[in-house]
Amino acid sequence: MSSGAMHVAKTGLNAQQSRMQVISNNLANVNTTGFKRDRANFESLLYQVYRPGGAQTSEATALTSPSAIGTGVRMVNTEKLYTQGTLANTENALDLAIDGQGFFQVLMPDGRIGYTRNGTFSRNNEGTLTNSSGYVVQPEINIPENVSSITISADGIVSVTEAGNAEPQEVGQITIARFGNPRGLQPVGETLAVETPASGAPVIANPLEDGTGKLVQGALEGSNVNVVQELVDMIEAQRAYEVNSKSISASDEMMRFLSNKL
Repeated sequence: MSSGAMHVAKTGLNAQQSRMQVISNNLANVNTTGFKRDRANFESLLYQVYRPGGAQTSEATALTSPSAIGTGVRMVNTEKLYTQGTLANTENALDLAIDGQGFFQVLMPDGRIGYTRNGTFSRNNEGTLTNSSGYVVQPEINIPENVSSITISADGIVSVTEAGNAEPQEVGQITIARFGNPRGLQPVGETLAVETPASGAPVIANPLEDGTGKLVQGALEGSNVNVVQELVDMIEAQRAYEVNSKSISASDEMMRFLSNKL
């Protein structure tokens, strides 16, 4: 019985270690633009059922509840919490933030489309709009050289004013993607995520259309990590880890008592 208790407590230690890693990653990315905090979800393992509920205890009576002992816990998944982060003004014309639902789209080196809330964009040597890693924003937008100003409207229209020309010229349209289940997206690093069967196919639309948010030029969306809440969760995970560790120690002492006395 004590060895079984040790196994159950060990699953608790593993679960709290996983939770601590998730919390540590959240805290490490507290200043990462567009980062969304993760949450670890857990579920109980199979139960050992010795007598099912309703089993006969006499000719006219039955158990009102089953006789079952749990075998521990495991982390079933982690999920991104896509709550809105705080928008910070940068006064950089190519910095963009989404106020509301939706993701920017970039073409990754492996040919897949990456979805991100990080709108730190710039021009490469060919004038193409890219993210910080040099991945081209989709749909591709080319900004001419020698422009005096760049304007991006709330609905994604990109206009430039060239030197010596007072009339703005439209050069592209930024679209954003929306998912029925954004938590189903798979994070791949660089604040990027990719489509999965759980997320469903993206709905591509202009900003402010089909349930998508608006674009805010000259601003970036900060991380939605709440440092105080993460520290509270860290203390809770630490205490739970200590309790599970004490369960192993208590089980070990019980087994030592049996081996010494019997």
